[in-house]
Amino acid sequence: MPLSFASICPHPPIIVPTIGSSPDLKLVAKTIEGMEKLAEIFAKTKPETVIVISPHGLIDFNSFSIVNSPILAGHFYNFGDFKTELIFKNDENLVDLLEKECKKENIPLRIVGTKELDHGVLVPIYYLSQGIPNIKIVPIAYSLLDLKEHFKFGKVIQRVINQEKESRIGIVASGDLSHRLIPDAPAGFTPRGKEFDNLLIDLLKKKDVRGILDINPDLIEEAGECGYRSIIILLGILDDLSWQPEIISYEGPFGVGYLVANFKVK
Repeated sequence: MPLSFASICPHPPIIVPTIGSSPDLKLVAKTIEGMEKLAEIFAKTKPETVIVISPHGLIDFNSFSIVNSPILAGHFYNFGDFKTELIFKNDENLVDLLEKECKKENIPLRIVGTKELDHGVLVPIYYLSQGIPNIKIVPIAYSLLDLKEHFKFGKVIQRVINQEKESRIGIVASGDLSHRLIPDAPAGFTPRGKEFDNLLIDLLKKKDVRGILDINPDLIEEAGECGYRSIIILLGILDDLSWQPEIISYEGPFGVGYLVANFKVK
């Protein structure tokens, strides 16, 4: 099967060793260990191309976005690291196929020419690319369209992946969960933040896709998350496939929920 790897990854720059201080790195040790374990799984599955769905790309209210620049690069200058730079090739054939398939299904897809990778892509790929440095990256940004469109978009991505019979493709749903877990959290505190995270993780464990799609919008809004729509697209990609979730790690030491999850696809 062309789809060889699927995951949910957090994207806090603080887990990058060149950015986080020693005390901070200790506080996120569980997440770092989770990403290192996921990287081992990633290396064993040997994907040639990775589609990364990021909340921090060039988001458009009314369309999904995909980057078609042949060369992609990114850095962590904004986070105090002036040395680390990651450079990858894009999978231009996959981008073309996805554009054509979206037109057939009347799914709005915006083509973006930027070559700069955002930290929603860079942080997961920093870890995953350690064992496979020559992978191609296809960055995608979700939209503010309804959840049915996100799920449908995922199904279209699955169809395109299945057309790539000679390639092994991986998926990263990049996103953090609630940003409101503790009083010092960046977006303020609400007890509903933990409620959202616990509910989402429980539903993932149960493979309750309908339950995830039907999470109360008020709860989602109060939780202040940024990964829910990435996960909905991922679930669309996995629809009708045989998959098994593995929650590798979860923690929220800074008030933001960091979930690392692997999906074994058969």
